[in-house]
Amino acid sequence: MVVQRRQLHADPRLHTLGALIAVLALGTPAAAQISVEVTPLRLELKATPGGTTTQSIAVSNTGKEAVRVRATVSDWHLSRDGSPQFVEATDPKYSASPWTRVAPPEIVVEAGKESVVRFSLTVPAGTSAAGYRTSILFEFSPINASPLPKPREVAFRSRIATLIYANVGEPATTVELTDLRTRELPDRPTQIIAILKNGGPRTVRTRGTLTLYDRTNAVIGQTTVPDVPLLPESEREVAIPAFNPDKPKPPPGEYRVEIKIDVGLPALIVGETTLKVS
Repeated sequence: MVVQRRQLHADPRLHTLGALIAVLALGTPAAAQISVEVTPLRLELKATPGGTTTQSIAVSNTGKEAVRVRATVSDWHLSRDGSPQFVEATDPKYSASPWTRVAPPEIVVEAGKESVVRFSLTVPAGTSAAGYRTSILFEFSPINASPLPKPREVAFRSRIATLIYANVGEPATTVELTDLRTRELPDRPTQIIAILKNGGPRTVRTRGTLTLYDRTNAVIGQTTVPDVPLLPESEREVAIPAFNPDKPKPPPGEYRVEIKIDVGLPALIVGETTLKVS
């Protein structure tokens, strides 16, 4: 595999980064009794224009009380730090929500039982090759909960989403590394923040390694680049652990950091920076 290198310098600015998660928790003492699992939390589908695919999602009630489950189709995107945002699509260019139908939209799952919610996704004929997305958003509440909050009460619900990637065709991949930044916060592991820009219509996922070298060019440690999505025509931060948590922290000094990221291009994306350990 061809390796392309690019020199990038550390940026001392600090940035807050959250991991990509599919669980949104909003709890009250009553809602805290709800214990539900949804499987899978992510689906990646190969779709063709004019074709229909039907998939099942399992909803398991591991709590002690019956739970009402409401399933809806929801658009979403990722914030710059990779956190999912479930909002109405302001740009429907890559939305698969209009193609998606869910059934049944509401069920009651008894304690200790499992139910299945199905959805079908029909890609319109003539759809361009690209990475489209939608989600099934599950909202849970006790079966005896009032649909309307009482005065001075706030209604909270627990939610879990299954993120759906509908990949149509084989569009070109265009991804570049635009910057590397060091993030150091008190009482938290040091991270290297890679800024990746996806200029193409395809969703890609990251994988790779971060290697730490000392002044003699000897390898001091190595960590793994997290497997996270990079949505079409978007830019995001990817947080990579600077040190292996299972090994001692390197002694004070200045180290060279090299990252290699594979997003499916013919060449690895490679960047370098320096890291000072105090």
